[in-house]
Amino acid sequence: MAYSEAKTFMVENADIIFRNFEGREGPMNTKGQRNFCVFLDPEVALEMIEDDWNVKYLTAREEGEEDRPYIQVSVGYKTRPPRIVLISSTGRTHLTEENVEILDVVDTSMVDLIARGYDWTVNGKSGTKAYVQSMFVTLEEDALERKYAVIEEADDGE
Repeated sequence: MAYSEAKTFMVENADIIFRNFEGREGPMNTKGQRNFCVFLDPEVALEMIEDDWNVKYLTAREEGEEDRPYIQVSVGYKTRPPRIVLISSTGRTHLTEENVEILDVVDTSMVDLIARGYDWTVNGKSGTKAYVQSMFVTLEEDALERKYAVIEEADDGE
């Protein structure tokens, strides 16, 4: 994982949690807000905290384990749409605002991402919010998906 002073960070082979690419409303989410969280390297997390990023810690479940730092990353399409690419054995698919929600349900084998920071100030509080800049998601395909991947889908007559 790399972190730069230019308010961007890159995570290769990222471990992402709390996926909400659809923007579902929930106890911790307003309807329409697309986001997910990514675990951070502990040393990088400390640097990011010093630079006002909103790093949080997931409490360890097992005795002897350390709490894991993570950051929420927003998926925004209003100002600077992200480049999100789904990779499978048949090729690459660029995901758009209309179909990015598929990432809520697919199994992934690898996620690489770059997020950029947006500095904000509201009611005397300030910080840096992370937004996806680019993200490449590799599908976890089972043996049958790989076996039949080269067969084209039949025309459904529409």
